[in-house]
Amino acid sequence: MIDLGTVMGLACAGSLLAMVAVGAATAGTASDVTKAANAALLDQLPFENEQDFEFAARGFIATRSDPKIRAADGRVVFDLSRYDFLKDDPPATANPSLWRQARLLTRHGLYKVTDHIYQVRAFDVSTITFIEGDTGYIVLDPLLTAEVAAAAYDLVKEHVGDKPVVAVVYSHSHADHFGGVRGVISDEDVRSGKVRVIAPEGFLEHAVSENIIAGNAMSRRARYQFGLLEGSSATGELTSGLGPALSRGAITLIAPTDIIKTTGTTMTIDGVTMEFQITPGTEAPAEMNAYFPQFRSVFMAENANATLHNILTLRGALVRNTKAWADYLTESIRLYADKSDTMFAAHGIPRFGQAEIADYLRKHRDAYKFLHDQSVRMMNQGLTGIEIAEEFTLPKALADQWFNRGYYGSYSHNAKAVYQFYMGWYDGNPASLHPHPPETTAPRYVEAMGGASSVIARAKTAYEAGDYRWAAELLNKVVFAAPENTDAKSLLADTYEQMAYQAESGVWRNVYLTGARELRDGVFVAPAVTLSLDMIRATPTSMLLDFLAVRLNPDRGKDKRFSIDLTLKDFNERHILTYENGVLVHEEDVPAPDADVRLTMNRADFLQVALAGVPRLVKTTDGSITFDGDIGALDTFLELIDPLDSNFPIVTP
Repeated sequence: MIDLGTVMGLACAGSLLAMVAVGAATAGTASDVTKAANAALLDQLPFENEQDFEFAARGFIATRSDPKIRAADGRVVFDLSRYDFLKDDPPATANPSLWRQARLLTRHGLYKVTDHIYQVRAFDVSTITFIEGDTGYIVLDPLLTAEVAAAAYDLVKEHVGDKPVVAVVYSHSHADHFGGVRGVISDEDVRSGKVRVIAPEGFLEHAVSENIIAGNAMSRRARYQFGLLEGSSATGELTSGLGPALSRGAITLIAPTDIIKTTGTTMTIDGVTMEFQITPGTEAPAEMNAYFPQFRSVFMAENANATLHNILTLRGALVRNTKAWADYLTESIRLYADKSDTMFAAHGIPRFGQAEIADYLRKHRDAYKFLHDQSVRMMNQGLTGIEIAEEFTLPKALADQWFNRGYYGSYSHNAKAVYQFYMGWYDGNPASLHPHPPETTAPRYVEAMGGASSVIARAKTAYEAGDYRWAAELLNKVVFAAPENTDAKSLLADTYEQMAYQAESGVWRNVYLTGARELRDGVFVAPAVTLSLDMIRATPTSMLLDFLAVRLNPDRGKDKRFSIDLTLKDFNERHILTYENGVLVHEEDVPAPDADVRLTMNRADFLQVALAGVPRLVKTTDGSITFDGDIGALDTFLELIDPLDSNFPIVTP
């Protein structure tokens, strides 16, 4: 996970007040069509089934008296009171199903799941679990940031017992499941052998890789997915559908001491026995579940949630294997369903009772299997991803289960992801093989439809009829053809807002609201994306060199050629970098008799000049970098590195 930073607003003028007609809605209000759509859901879904609320409340012990969790400098990193407004009935500006889910996900505090197993929920986007052993605690998934993890640990020490942490288990390689580790343990704890850190095979590689190569683009899109600028309210962010908002503290990482490689691996720590199930390629490339036989309790990591998950996240990532996900859940059912009385996970609420857990796991598995099988069936009949998403319908027996609703991953974008997994971006139509980009086609579409005024009028008619999807498609053409057209931008913002208010998916709501905000106010200028020091330390040099390779500008590097023999003395590494034909290639420990320059330095000095903008001359003058040969080769390399801009436009050209 990247440090997403803070943002500041830029205002832009323009409104559509003169165009608002009867039946339309002003900004921040629901249209008649939206009101009707949301009201209809109250009769379509089983709102009378409140078992989840009983599960969510069961075992409550206490919560913090001060709702604001602060960093050492006094900055608020998470405010538990931010969702207090959810105590009211759902307003017309919120899908009532999503409102229900948000109420479940934001019940904060310390809970007893069963004897020896405690969770602190809603202190962050994820949930932290404490397993009580003979002398201390085993911590499962220590949240995203250190401050909230420490606050959770304080609550446990106050109400359960002031005991040390003896082990930490990372269930998988996403930062909201390891980033808070320094809030519960320290490096010295690990070095001394007092604490073991346990993770699935491939954890460290995948934990850092997702944040390096495409981290800048992902962080920009994460603003949309998580609604980072919207604020929590009846017209704003209503969680991601998976958990509360992201905490804003220090993301940390301590490398694992124990790696779990195979299903069935058993480990006993502090009197607690854990049996692991390895599930690679499901919700994360490296992931595992854990079973606690003494307590007849299974931890399903992020493989079984209170919502359909993402097969492809809207912020971007590798497409996940839906069939593998379903198959591993089948294995979980065989291994644990008949011998578990409690089930808990890394997000959401626990489930209680052997029959309930078995039914839940089967129906949740069936949702993923149906998604996969029917998407592929329609794909083999010739339907494209968009067409599959339009046709896909989950059977009522599965759709009526609240935990199968699309609060985080929708069936619409997940069906497209299944298509992409097998078929890629090309839909088979020759017209799709080499189309013009939107900046080129938009003016032509607008001209063909009679000009901007004509298109806006058509869009306004669609908007008033409640056909927001068509209105958005039309108005997007005008905005990309004439981004200065304030009428089009304002009406498109209003359109996105109504789509947000109807969305059952928390991330869809966030995406639409963020798009509306940027159309009205412009792109908020956020600080450059940075990685935490722990993440940088854990990143192999070869991966950092890959990151530099994708930032070299070939236009500036035209006709340039150089080779660098780089020794990082503190890491005892030697890398050979060659640049030719606009391509940087790096190898480790190979002969380089013809290198233009031989450099010797510590890795931190290399990163400072290559990534942090420290002038090379500073480091060669003070002796931090020594060289033999043409130092101009290093200067040329550094000059080719493009700066990162995490504020690029999305809803405008």
